Amino acid sequence: MDIAQNPEFCSMIDRLRDEIQKDSEADRKSIRELEELVVADAPEEFVRVLAAPGQPLWAREIAAFRLGLAGDPRAFETLVLLLNHRDPERCVSAAYALLRLGDPRTARAAAALATNELRVGYALLPVRLLADLHAPESVPALITVLERRLARTDPHWRVGLACVEGLGALGDPRARPALEAALPHPRLGEAAALALARLQGPAAGAV
Repeated sequence: MDIAQNPEFCSMIDRLRDEIQKDSEADRKSIRELEELVVADAPEEFVRVLAAPGQPLWAREIAAFRLGLAGDPRAFETLVLLLNHRDPERCVSAAYALLRLGDPRTARAAAALATNELRVGYALLPVRLLADLHAPESVPALITVLERRLARTDPHWRVGLACVEGLGALGDPRARPALEAALPHPRLGEAAALALARLQGPAAGAV
């Protein structure tokens, strides 16, 4: 697919253009530089942007995204940093690029981010990425995160819900005990029942 026709890329550029225009310190030079990066087709220029000091975050995001879609492993570290960013839209773009990068380090990095309890507020996209990756690290990490989110008063129930949905999609019977434990949860129970119905292998007991 032509990068100009990629909906995730177009959405990211629209977001970044608005971000620059709303920045009180932005100038026409920044907009011009953004437009130049949008149409650029030079991997070494993207690598230069990632390596050069003082580059704005939006430029590094574009460069890493383009390299990620091209399968260039030099995008990996920047994309992982963006996957754990406080801005969820940046996390979405980073997860999209990481999934297409195909780097064998991605699943381990996503699992580390998802299971870091100090950053649980930013774990939603790493959790979803783990489910999409279908990697060996995916199911154990999702189970770990889900088990921490089972308290009814836990404020991060959306992360737990993403774990439930991901485990259902992965269909691994190792998830059965954690999903059964989620059944009484008022926000997770319905999704847990659906996920249990999708698991492979015999049931450990009546659901």
